[in-house]
Amino acid sequence: MSGGRRGASAGDGGASAGRRGASAAGAGASAGYPGASVGHPDAPATRLGVSGPPSVSAAHPGVSGVSPAIGSRSRPGTSGLSPAAAGGRTSGLPPASAPRRAPGLPPSPAPRPTYNLIPGTPDLASFPRTQWLKAARRALAIAPHQALDYGDPRGRVELRTALAGYLSRARGVRADPERILVCAGFSQSLRILGAVLRARGARTVAVESYGLDVHWNLLADTGLRTIPLPFDERGTDPGELADQDAVLLTPAHQFPMGGTLHRDRRAAVVEWARRTGGLVIEDDYDGEFRYDRQPVGALQGLDPDHVVYAGTASKSLAPGLRLAWLVLPPDLMQEVLSAKGGIDTCGTLDQLTLAEFLTSGAYDRHVRAARLRYRRRRDALVAELARRAPRVHATGIAAGLHVVLRLPPGTEQSTLRAAAWQSLAVHGLHRYQHPEATVERHDALVVGYGTPPDHAWSGALEALCAVLPE
Repeated sequence: MSGGRRGASAGDGGASAGRRGASAAGAGASAGYPGASVGHPDAPATRLGVSGPPSVSAAHPGVSGVSPAIGSRSRPGTSGLSPAAAGGRTSGLPPASAPRRAPGLPPSPAPRPTYNLIPGTPDLASFPRTQWLKAARRALAIAPHQALDYGDPRGRVELRTALAGYLSRARGVRADPERILVCAGFSQSLRILGAVLRARGARTVAVESYGLDVHWNLLADTGLRTIPLPFDERGTDPGELADQDAVLLTPAHQFPMGGTLHRDRRAAVVEWARRTGGLVIEDDYDGEFRYDRQPVGALQGLDPDHVVYAGTASKSLAPGLRLAWLVLPPDLMQEVLSAKGGIDTCGTLDQLTLAEFLTSGAYDRHVRAARLRYRRRRDALVAELARRAPRVHATGIAAGLHVVLRLPPGTEQSTLRAAAWQSLAVHGLHRYQHPEATVERHDALVVGYGTPPDHAWSGALEALCAVLPE
């Protein structure tokens, strides 16, 4: 299938956004914003109607690519501009006064953008350090000595028990501590499941037309081909599920489009799994964050024998904890343990701390506070759009830590170039499209309003509104 990966042509609205972003960048440069006077490698300054350095280099620490605005498809994270671009030099010769770097030393890290609206992380400054430390002290004080040994490869029983109770109450998951596996992040969870599927002889996994390339790549690394399903106004269409061996879905809050899987389609997915013996992998990455009503229950609750429920603390707490979990069908645990190996790779102390955090009620209190914080940010963003950029619309349900902003046709690329000039890291929707997906092209931004700390949110919102088409 040929993907809808056509380049967007900049229209009148896009040119307006580009000029406005370039103007704001000039002000940013005088204020000393890093990268404020830098363009994009595919968009010389002359295209924006201003003079200046020609390129923004790539951006995310630890991830190769190009500009945070239009770069190669990569996992959401932080972003920055290259030192070469910031210096505005196109020659490979260093200036005469530049200090020489000793041979073999790594290059200097790229400066971070002034504002970061890349989706994928929560507000890390709001991590509940004091409450987490209290939970760690309590957990360590009562932990048996044997807890510090290698332990059960499924994870600490204290955490598995706490998760079973919480997931049943908060997400409608039918969980038994004996069927829960604690993993070092969702990436490890998916890698393990991919290995199990491949060992069973599986060859293909159906995925959504929009998602994260890191997940598709992880499955590909295990020898599985990912096949995108159709996508329309009701979300992912499971009608083309046929002889695929498994399907990976985000049914509670599709990433990044932001909708929920329609109830008829939820039922169709479960019916397909029962009929064919296929495996459904449910990625419930931010299911607790719904702002207009109670969250939609987990798909796993409809058929725990055919659905693997995958949860994580990366959005509710912090990705650096590297804590995630799988709730497995009864017949899958031994195969998963064999694929994982005999040693648990998650830190025992963090597992015990999260167990205490859950059972003490501290986790619920933290999620309630975070839900209020992110809801207020989303409401402020929607209000500012109505006031300053009425042609831009927030789509999807009121949930999660990100939102898709639908732009006027032909303006995505020019808006991204303007954002680069503003030293604003933000992604276009196109980078989240599966390379084989055949979907209608939409110009849009994927805005991670949950990413900035509180003190930077108002500035990030102002920078965003400054580059949007009016």
